Amino acid sequence: MIDTENVTCDTCTAPGAGVVDASDEASRDWPRIDIEANPYKADFPLLASRPDIAFLDSAATAQRPAAVLEAQKRFYETMNANPLRGLYSLSVEATEAIGRVRAQIAEVIGAPAGPNGTPAAHDIVFTRNTSESLNLVAKSFAPQVLSAGDEIAITVMEHHSNLIPWQQAAAAAGATLVYLYPTKTGELTDEEIAAKVGARTRIIATTHVSNVLGVEVPVEKLARAVHAQGGYLVVDGAQSVPHMPVDVTALGADFFAFSAHKVLGPMGVGVLWGRHELLELMPPMLTGGEMIDSVTEQGATWAPVPEKFEAGTQDAAGIYATGAALDYLVNQVGYKAVREREQALVHYLMSQLTQLPYVEIIGSIYWDRHHGAVSFNVRGIHPHDVASIMDMDGVCIRAGHHCAQPLLTWLGVENLACCRASVAFYNDKHDIDAFIASLERVWSTFNG
Repeated sequence: MIDTENVTCDTCTAPGAGVVDASDEASRDWPRIDIEANPYKADFPLLASRPDIAFLDSAATAQRPAAVLEAQKRFYETMNANPLRGLYSLSVEATEAIGRVRAQIAEVIGAPAGPNGTPAAHDIVFTRNTSESLNLVAKSFAPQVLSAGDEIAITVMEHHSNLIPWQQAAAAAGATLVYLYPTKTGELTDEEIAAKVGARTRIIATTHVSNVLGVEVPVEKLARAVHAQGGYLVVDGAQSVPHMPVDVTALGADFFAFSAHKVLGPMGVGVLWGRHELLELMPPMLTGGEMIDSVTEQGATWAPVPEKFEAGTQDAAGIYATGAALDYLVNQVGYKAVREREQALVHYLMSQLTQLPYVEIIGSIYWDRHHGAVSFNVRGIHPHDVASIMDMDGVCIRAGHHCAQPLLTWLGVENLACCRASVAFYNDKHDIDAFIASLERVWSTFNG
């Protein structure tokens, strides 16, 4: 048992630190949800058919409910035609189905109508994933507003997908990439924002929730700071949309990106929302079929937003199934239930994990700072060995740099690698108990 008397803040990440005593628990109320019972696992065919596994890698990709798998199959069985490319009924039906999903996504993320009442759905662009969405903004929008000497600000917590594109955009424009550094537990302070966002800041690109620390970034504060300088805010929502309601207007975002596969949908479908007038400014990143209005031997004019960004045949079945995923997540389960259950799961996970003196929590020791993801290391054991041994017990966790090498470098994480357990609402107490038992086996394997 770890002594908790001297734990006074959430910046302590020493091995075993962070056990919260009863008095502290009373002041940090948590949802009393029955995580022993699980009304959701039966909805997920892989989980239902594999009771031997504890899937704790949902931050990398979510499992798919039957409703999503059935929707994808239904598209191919009932409306398999290329959207936008035919006047026959199958193609029209496919086109209308994709249009409904655009409108559904716009509603889920609170996208506003565009100028002159342009439907919000017109500002939903389909890509392959969050990475492509962010690349589209960096390659097509950034050159419209950046000049030599300007600054792009990002946090050191960024996934490489929201870091490398801005390195390249800064280099291309002769701009400077400025990093905002949080506390060791991921809190971005007002002082750091004020110090790093100034008159030369044209773009801030930030994650909404860190995929390593699980902490929520104060996006609204960043929006106010950059807009005060006449700049723009780009938000990577890959780790937020699965866990919480999102309102792009309330956030103050100018662009917002996420991936379908993180929100129970298929792999290969990404979403970019942008303010209509900004999307209008941008040239397409990819050219080819369907994204044109007209073509001559020597030139072309582009189709309107969003089609001008969607060259070639889209994953129509995947987009259709994404609609089913969002319906299941938002309407059938509901964000309130998602949040309460995931909070209870993380609370239980942290309460067990912090009892192990050989475990070092990376980030906050407090459960309520984590949106699904908890990163850690086991003293003296490489994360790859930890994950490999746990796999023998049917426990699925992530090990590596999590596409966040600058963050791990800044945190001083040994080997630039750590373990990560990430929960979703379809997990239960059994999964976490299996995880803890497997961790104990890892330790005993190396230490007798």
